[in-house]
Amino acid sequence: MTLTIAPRVRALVLLLLAAACALLAGAGPASAHAAVTGSDPGQGAVVDKAPARISLTFSEQVAMSDDSLRVLDPEGKRVDTGKPSNVSGTTYAVPLHSGLPDGTYTVAYQVVSADSHPVAGAYTFSIGAPSKTSVSVSGQSADDGVVGWLYGFGRYVSYAGFIVMAGGAAFVLACWRRGSGVRPVQRFVVSGWVALTAATLALLLLRGSFTGSGKVADVFDLSLLGQVLQTKTGAALVSRLLLLAAAALFIAVLFGAYARPSPTTTLTDGASRRQPDPREDAQEKRDLTFGLSIGGVVVASGLAASWAMSEHASVGLQAGIAMPVDVLHLLAVAAWLGGLGALLVALYRAPADTPVDRPAVRRFSQIAFGSVLTLIATGAYQSWRQLGSWSAFTDTRYGQLLLAKIGLVVVMVGVAWISRRWTGRLVETAPVEAVAVREKERVGAGAEPAGDMATTDAGDGDAPATGDSDTDTDTDTDEHPGSERAAQLARQQAARDAARQKRARDADPNRFGLRRSVLTEAGIAVVLLAVTTVLTQTEPGRTEQEAKAASSSSASASSDTGASGALTLNMPFDTGAEDGKGIVTVDLDPARVGDNEMHVFVERPNGRAFDIPEVKVEFTLKAKDIGPLPVVPDHIATGHWSANGVQIPMAGDWQVDVTVRTSDIDEVTVSKNAQIG
Repeated sequence: MTLTIAPRVRALVLLLLAAACALLAGAGPASAHAAVTGSDPGQGAVVDKAPARISLTFSEQVAMSDDSLRVLDPEGKRVDTGKPSNVSGTTYAVPLHSGLPDGTYTVAYQVVSADSHPVAGAYTFSIGAPSKTSVSVSGQSADDGVVGWLYGFGRYVSYAGFIVMAGGAAFVLACWRRGSGVRPVQRFVVSGWVALTAATLALLLLRGSFTGSGKVADVFDLSLLGQVLQTKTGAALVSRLLLLAAAALFIAVLFGAYARPSPTTTLTDGASRRQPDPREDAQEKRDLTFGLSIGGVVVASGLAASWAMSEHASVGLQAGIAMPVDVLHLLAVAAWLGGLGALLVALYRAPADTPVDRPAVRRFSQIAFGSVLTLIATGAYQSWRQLGSWSAFTDTRYGQLLLAKIGLVVVMVGVAWISRRWTGRLVETAPVEAVAVREKERVGAGAEPAGDMATTDAGDGDAPATGDSDTDTDTDTDEHPGSERAAQLARQQAARDAARQKRARDADPNRFGLRRSVLTEAGIAVVLLAVTTVLTQTEPGRTEQEAKAASSSSASASSDTGASGALTLNMPFDTGAEDGKGIVTVDLDPARVGDNEMHVFVERPNGRAFDIPEVKVEFTLKAKDIGPLPVVPDHIATGHWSANGVQIPMAGDWQVDVTVRTSDIDEVTVSKNAQIG
């Protein structure tokens, strides 16, 4: 049975890991957890005279470096002086050179939010009148590229390692103490410790580059590592490493304590044999269990707090309540999912002489039920705190991911209910190996195991009942080869009995059903952990909605006419080459002063979308001698290009020029005028 199940198990595990990796890969870079809620001058604003400084207001406290705020003139040269400073609350400012000439200036920022995530972006304002600028205004995420991906993967591994280590140890201590001597279970828990330790070290090295340049070469920059150690996140990672040293000691004691031999007792005949003292042994085990329980809870809570004190829970509403709730939430996740993994290992990999029994599964079922209730309570509080409104469930990415997580939890609870039914039906197989144990004891006492050996119940010096007595006399020395042969046969019989018991145990349909349902639970848990990791890297719904509201207010304030509405321009083109004809469509939304979203579509005359090498768009307001303002959209799909943050500095009759290049030498520019703003 085991030989037929193992390939399926490996295939399913590989499939689940691939699904988790695909989810992580498709998640993209982490969204900003602090958002710009205001600026002076405002985004897209045109001021009469040069300001003495620019200031940005964020939704929460951020960490600044010398280059966190940069102001660039139309040629891309820096015009800011000095270091950014906190002027009040969450508002930060940087001084500018005096007497700046007229033109369009770009403000670029790259900071670290209070919950440890990098935030980057850019916007423009103009002095006197807008002008052409060579600086791209598209914000570049600070965690793009290889370093950002590695940092996200390290976070996933660290969460998984903690859950495996803490949950596996809790399962052994609270549900199945016999499992402390089972090698696969030991490897499971130790692998969690190794994964968490390695991921923590990697995050510590990656942190400086992750929040800064994003270059792989900066990962081993010791100066950046020194700066990281002075931050809240660096202190949390170092604290985690120290607690992991205590966790290693806890694991060593856990796996060594319950396997200790019983104390020796001297008998009246002078022989020393191991005879347990039930009262002394039971009291010692109780004291040991109590001490390990207290120590394990303290270490696990400290490790969970290293996340709570440096991420989402540490900022925003009711941080003093949110951090303990977050610790409790993470401990409940570890007890449920980590214990589930340990149970899966025990069901599939435990040796025949140490099978996981029904009481152990039942105790874990009770712990899992309590963990689910805790997750519901703490999750409801966290959802209210991070979302703030019902609409955020569907209108924000954080809310959508949270809905996916809730759905996975519901499915997992349903599968757990099926596992609980299989547990009730579970029938323990008879302890066949007890026969072999009795045979060993009889051999040790000089007796003959019945039915498996061709020796009689003779004394130590007697010859066997069959065979050549002379030969036996020559070989029967003080070493008692007959007894050695009996012991060897007893071991063989014990092996056969153990194999027979394992076959009988695996043939139990109830145990097989429990294995299958627990494996399904573990598979869902892998994907659930991936969703949770992405969720911790996503901008909370409350913050995202506040940022959208602030951006909308800013755009409305800077609009001269207050008009809004999408603008669509259709322009036929012909580059003169083969397949050089088509129609280019420009959609501008909301087509007003300030921030706009632009989409460009290229189609053949028959309406079929097709790709071309390059598309460029320029906006010119000839009445005010503004422009051309270039925009290079990004290719999204076949025949579709898009650009965000397209700045229209003032209302007027704008000329929209679209350059279409269909080959290396064939291109054409088509134009159309439109009232914008």
